Amino acid sequence: MNNTAHAAIQQQLDSWAAACRSKDVSQIMRHYAEDVVAYDAIGPLRFQGREAYQAHWQACMDMCSGQAMFEIHQPSFLCSDGLAVVHYLFHCGGSDDKGEMHSSWMRVSQCFRQQGGQWLIAHEHFSMPCDMESGKVLFDLQP
Repeated sequence: MNNTAHAAIQQQLDSWAAACRSKDVSQIMRHYAEDVVAYDAIGPLRFQGREAYQAHWQACMDMCSGQAMFEIHQPSFLCSDGLAVVHYLFHCGGSDDKGEMHSSWMRVSQCFRQQGGQWLIAHEHFSMPCDMESGKVLFDLQP
């Protein structure tokens, strides 16, 4: 990957994470392509388009009243001809009404597409590991 593309995508990731921490949905959404397709850890199975995904982000932010944690760890970048794939471990959480932080680790893959000189997220996938026998999400895993 050339250094210019890597730096621009890293800047977008940093900006996206800061917008998530600020819980500013309009700022979060400026990082997504209009035709984004997303698979979030929280249902439904698929979000198609920025409008549908924005409604989901708003509902998530409304559900979390306290301080938000959105930390990107160990990102890996692949880039070619206006497309880039980034995957990383994601430490995500928020504080409850008592100010106590609750968090878990997730896995994230994002596909960026260069549009109008800007790298926008065209596809996003969040997932959480689960125990197939019990069907329970494994919230306590650590990297």
